[in-house]
Amino acid sequence: MTTQNPSDAGLAAQPAAYWTGVAYEALIAFTRARQAELGYTQPQFWLLRNLSENDLSPDGRGRTVPELRQAMDSYVRPEDDLAAESQVLLGRGWLTRDGEGRLWITEAGEKARTDLKRNAPAIRDAIHQGIDDADYVTALKVLQQMIRNTGGAA
Repeated sequence: MTTQNPSDAGLAAQPAAYWTGVAYEALIAFTRARQAELGYTQPQFWLLRNLSENDLSPDGRGRTVPELRQAMDSYVRPEDDLAAESQVLLGRGWLTRDGEGRLWITEAGEKARTDLKRNAPAIRDAIHQGIDDADYVTALKVLQQMIRNTGGAA
């Protein structure tokens, strides 16, 4: 795909699926690299979020790895090994496992989740540099309409 400053007409003719795929991979790689620099992985953060009653957990109850994978189905990547990532968090004392194999967030894990969440605005700011909110909103609305146009749920 050519990226050499095409005209607006040239850009309008380019396939959205290609560019959304390139954007997705670049954004995930950037986000994960920043998180790795800070000492954690995106799947580890998601595990903490999905086990915290103060975040994504609907009830704060423990969950098994398969239950967590199902809860994260719309965003976890195929290469993400939630069992291995949970072992790291168990080793850090951020999770515990009960006799039924359910993972539970610990007090230290909740503190870590809160601390890690503070990194999100800086990562977002780096990604959004040079893009004003109005343009970003327009881009999202366009993508949502394309999703609806193709039978997806936006």
